[in-house]
Formats: sequence, structure tokens, C-alpha cells
Amino acid sequence: MSADPVLAERDGPVARITLNRPEALNAITVALAEGLREAVEAHGEEAEVVLIRGAGGNFCVGGDFHELERLRQEGPQATAELFAAFGRACDAVGQVSAPVVCAVEGYAMAGGFELLQAADIAIVTDEARIADNHANFGQVPGGGSSQRLPRLVGRQRASAHVLTGDRLSGRDAVAWGLAYRSAPAAEFDAAVEALLERLVGKSRDAQARTKRLIRDGLELSLADGLELERRTVVDHLTGESAAAGIAAFTDRGGR
Repeated sequence: MSADPVLAERDGPVARITLNRPEALNAITVALAEGLREAVEAHGEEAEVVLIRGAGGNFCVGGDFHELERLRQEGPQATAELFAAFGRACDAVGQVSAPVVCAVEGYAMAGGFELLQAADIAIVTDEARIADNHANFGQVPGGGSSQRLPRLVGRQRASAHVLTGDRLSGRDAVAWGLAYRSAPAAEFDAAVEALLERLVGKSRDAQARTKRLIRDGLELSLADGLELERRTVVDHLTGESAAAGIAAFTDRGGR
């Protein structure tokens, strides 16, 4: 296994990014966070879809406590860099044009759970162990849970989950709207590949515009979001990239 904390490769239209600290359950360090951001930014405009997985059967257990203690001894500025670096990685997931899929198995705790929340699409194993468990260690979320989770599942569920640190299964995550689909561990790889196949081959421009609409719309009122959608669809339909899609739709009789 490479010593690089993040591995990235292009597999045709798919960029495959691997969190690569299996001996530490892919715990987040500054180097891992920066490597993740660089990989997402490097591939997220050229690939049709970006896949993020963890090495060794786990997604990510959260922040590396050894690194956190070292940074804490150096003071607030050093400590802040870990969270800033991870924040930049999560922001990159939302900013690149390609849909970003997180494939989650094993542990997705604290920062790992927060990375799942940042994804465009999450697919999980039925048996995945998912939680914002900061409360269990006397800690406060620092990778987005206090802000993203209420927007995803509502204030009541978010508050109860973060304040108790209770675990969710993969099935729970789907029921809560945190993941698109779950599958048994034995069928997980096939389910991930099937999802990727559904995403590739579509109009890159349309996919990028739709991703942007969904994300930007969450920050707007319904009226402003609908107006943004109308402006976007008119701009798209009157541009050259929509012509092939309209022709294909017509040829198939609208099916």
C-alpha cells in the first residue's frame, strides 16, 4: 500500500479517489485533507463522475486524535488548519462540476460522516456504522455537521443525533435521507458500479448545471430558487449543448 494518504486514478470517465490510511481507519490529517482537496479539484472538472472510497473496508473514522493533539499543543492557529483543510476538501466536493459519490462501508464517524454529508450522492452498505460521535468524546463538530445535518434531515433529528452521538446503520442513513441507497456488503461493489454506470454518458453541461441548481437552491428562498431554475433552463436550452439531448428525446418519442 502506498504511503500517500490519498490515491487518485482515472478509470475512463470515472475518477476514483481513495482515502489511504487503512491502519488508522482513514483518520483525517492535514495531509489527507489537502490530498483529498487536490484530488477532487484535479479530476472534478474532467471526469464525468468522482468516486470517493476508503481503503481497508472503512470509509473514514474522523479526525486523527494523534495529529489533533500535536496541533493542539502548537496552539489555535495550528489546530485551526486541520479544520480549514478539511473544510476546503468538503467545499471542493460541492464546487467541482462532476457529481461526487461517496461509497461508504465500515466506519463513517465524525469527519467521515461529515464528508458523507458533503457528497452529491452517498451509497452505503446496510451494515455501515455512521455517526457524528463528537459528543461521546466531549468534542464539538468541526467539519460541517452542525450546519449541513439540520439542512439535510431537519433540526430535531440533527440535534438529537449530534447531542447523543447515537450510531446509524446504512439502512438508517437511507431512511433519514442521508444516503441514496444501501446494499448488503456482498453486493456493495456491484451496487456502486451500477450507480456509476447510471451517471456516466450523460451531458456534462446538464449534469453540472443541475448539480449547481440543487446546491445553490438550498441557500435561497423557494421563489428565488425557482427563478434561478428558470434562468438556468432557458440558458441551457438556447445553448449548443442542449441540441443533442433534444434530438435524442425526440427520436425516442419522449420516453
